[in-house]
Amino acid sequence: MSAPKPKISKEAVPMPKQTPEERRYNFKEVAIGYNQENALLEAQRCLQCREAPCIKGCPVGVHIPVFIKSVKESKFEEAAKQIKEQNSLPAVCGRVCPQEEQCQSKCTLGKIGEPVSIGRLERYVADWEREHGFVIPEKRPPTGKKVAVIGAGPAGLTVASDLIKLGHEVTVFEALHKPGGVLTYGIPEFRLPKKIVEAEAEYIQKLGVTLKTDALIGRLYTIEELLQQFNAVFIGTGAGLPTFLGIPGENLCRIYSANEFLIRVNLMRSYDFPRAATPICVGQKVAVIGGGNVAMDAARCAVRLGVKEVKIVYRRSREQMPARAEEIENAEEEGIEFEFLTSPIRLIGDERRNVKAIECIRMQLAEPDKKGRRAAIPVEGSNFLMDVDTVIMAIGRTPNPIIKQTTEGLVTAEWGGIVVDENGKTSIEGVYAGGDIVTGEATVISAMGAGRRAAKAIHELLSKK
Repeated sequence: MSAPKPKISKEAVPMPKQTPEERRYNFKEVAIGYNQENALLEAQRCLQCREAPCIKGCPVGVHIPVFIKSVKESKFEEAAKQIKEQNSLPAVCGRVCPQEEQCQSKCTLGKIGEPVSIGRLERYVADWEREHGFVIPEKRPPTGKKVAVIGAGPAGLTVASDLIKLGHEVTVFEALHKPGGVLTYGIPEFRLPKKIVEAEAEYIQKLGVTLKTDALIGRLYTIEELLQQFNAVFIGTGAGLPTFLGIPGENLCRIYSANEFLIRVNLMRSYDFPRAATPICVGQKVAVIGGGNVAMDAARCAVRLGVKEVKIVYRRSREQMPARAEEIENAEEEGIEFEFLTSPIRLIGDERRNVKAIECIRMQLAEPDKKGRRAAIPVEGSNFLMDVDTVIMAIGRTPNPIIKQTTEGLVTAEWGGIVVDENGKTSIEGVYAGGDIVTGEATVISAMGAGRRAAKAIHELLSKK
């Protein structure tokens, strides 16, 4: 008589994390991560579905049940190998990707309880591998073909890792002095420690990829010049140009774009001033305009810089916020206030041209349109003043125009993004693009998915030459 199958828990193993009281005063990672016991318990919850709907929800197509089965059996090296067949940045994805909207939203177990914590298991496996040493996979024989990748962000690193394993020679050009793109300059230390990004970038270099930092394409070389040296080019420069509201007073002092604020805090480590050389000036009443993950990151950084009052100003309701629910909850736990259905219409300065107040107007939501989206409409006569001494604009970013301005024949959209087909091919033969430079500001994993599709198309192109 066979033993009865163990009962599957409907509740996920919770993620250990710092308490709000602790983390308000440090930039250490909030989520501590599973230990081996946690990981094994959570892996036991996977039903090992034959159809594996979770894979369909993963933009890079990780074989999720396969790696979780290896975790169940404590075969962590094998699990890491299985993940990296599709995903070269698992420690990053396990921390910052919206699994609740992607793979975990398709999980069969989620129909009767909480879905399997796929992202937490991916993070555990990636961290285990980093601690025990990376295993470098076998590569195909050299093809003699050369590819230039512009930008060492999620899309660029994905393209580079896929193509180097296929035998092509790959050189990545990064404008900043460190690789990682938005992973390095945008996402705070308490969500994604920089040592994690550095280790993932180091792994890709160990695969054989050449990385050149402080290399701004459009100045150092044009796309046309790269095509004279390389057989194909991939553009993955992201969306780093900040967007503003276009309201009166945006040129006052102590008004930052989220881009500048986060670069100063993360890349230049201003939170560690004076040991780090770059300070940042913030007051005691900070307003962050926007409702996405970038707004949450900026607000939570401000709290850790010692700001007494931090508010997020968002023109829609909580339900419409694009930020991850986890990030909103973390912000609330850390004492950040939310001004929903509120829109700034004017910024007011003092005699020294420092911002001192925001004139806001209350908003109301209209009836849903055909797509289900509810427009935010101003409530007449609801104007009020909000006292502030620092404002951070986190309402989106667009591509830097340098590639567009220096590349004749490159077709771009009206908003500045590069126009591509379903495989990432641009209007120029041999030139591909993907990630935020194509879609506008989006998720890390969606950029990686675009990178994988482009790498496949580039490989097919090079195989015909």
